[in-house]
Amino acid sequence: MPFEDQLGEAMRSTGDGFVPQDSRALLDGALISGRRRVARRRVATVTGSVVALAAVGLGGAWATGLVGGSSGDSGGSGGSGRGAAASVAAPPKSTLPDGVSVSAEQMVKNLIGLLPHGETSDEQGRGSGGAAGKSPMPSASVVFDDGRGKGSISIALSTVDPAGQSAAQYVTCPSKAITDYDHCTAEVLPDGSRFMFFQGYEYPDHREETKNWRATLVTPKGVLIDASEYNAPAEKGAATSRVDPPLTGGQMKAVVTAEVWKTTMAGAKVPRREPVPPGEPSGAAMQRELIASLPKSLKVVDQGNQGGYAFAVVDDGKGRSLVGINVQPGMGDVPLQGSVSTLPNGTRVGEEQRPGEKGGAGVVWWTVDTIRKNDLRVVISAFNTGNQHDMATRATPALTMSQLKAIALDPKWDTLR
Repeated sequence: MPFEDQLGEAMRSTGDGFVPQDSRALLDGALISGRRRVARRRVATVTGSVVALAAVGLGGAWATGLVGGSSGDSGGSGGSGRGAAASVAAPPKSTLPDGVSVSAEQMVKNLIGLLPHGETSDEQGRGSGGAAGKSPMPSASVVFDDGRGKGSISIALSTVDPAGQSAAQYVTCPSKAITDYDHCTAEVLPDGSRFMFFQGYEYPDHREETKNWRATLVTPKGVLIDASEYNAPAEKGAATSRVDPPLTGGQMKAVVTAEVWKTTMAGAKVPRREPVPPGEPSGAAMQRELIASLPKSLKVVDQGNQGGYAFAVVDDGKGRSLVGINVQPGMGDVPLQGSVSTLPNGTRVGEEQRPGEKGGAGVVWWTVDTIRKNDLRVVISAFNTGNQHDMATRATPALTMSQLKAIALDPKWDTLR
């Protein structure tokens, strides 16, 4: 499927949600909680290592990890998370820009005009025209060769509530506890726009050495400009043709901050205010309570959060261990996995120990999944590594199954809703 078609399809599906490929995996590394197309209730899902939106060029809860607030080193970011990251909760939401008029040809011409000297091929674009009610997201992509090898470069324009959680996710560096990347910086520009430049990989577990560098800008008016580049002629399925993607960080910044995009989006309607999911606790509250629940013998070396989700990387002197918790209401119909029991108060508990799924050698994944009679689901997982993509740093997670169960069953999670 061409880049533009993938992008449009991903954007159309964002507001509705994602279908889980593993019903057991509420917490899968970044512990992304998505949304199924089910009326009147929200069901948590996990997308694996890549959020669909980010995989096609317009960042979701982050292609590579949690976007939601690392207090540790995020490569110089002003980090706040998988989900990059990035994260975890639902993927960031943006909208197709109504009130914008631009042709596919003009989008391609504008992108090429911002590139340094070199040759382009495989030019593809999408304008703003479309059937009624199906206004597409303007986008363009080219294969660029500066004489040192071909690399794919793409850009897409959309709108997002500039004060919403999704906008923050687009321009917040993910935690390295959730994903593996080389460098990330985030800053606020003089005009109030928020900018992020991320240097990571198409596959965080490095099963292929395709690098993915991203530059994202959110303006005070809610214009979202997102560009990606690869050190290969295509995002997937093509061998790398150069060491790094073609453009430097400064050049990528110049591309997304170019006035031509702001002019193109000048007629876009101001995005609607992003609603807060009912009954879902704030990420900050989740993070605070998770840290308070951990044994005092554990040193917290990294932490982060997003609505309904929080994580911590802890170390008891025997190696780092990633711990994450997810809380969501309206989950009474979700089947539990592993060893399942029902407590006297009606709470259902599923306990499971299984190998990790992100490629890290020797990684194990311990999970306690609980559903209360009021349909509130609290699920907590721990790993024997500080990052699932890395090899195990210890024999078992830093918390026992009993400790995980005690945290998940704590009544305080009801009061956070």
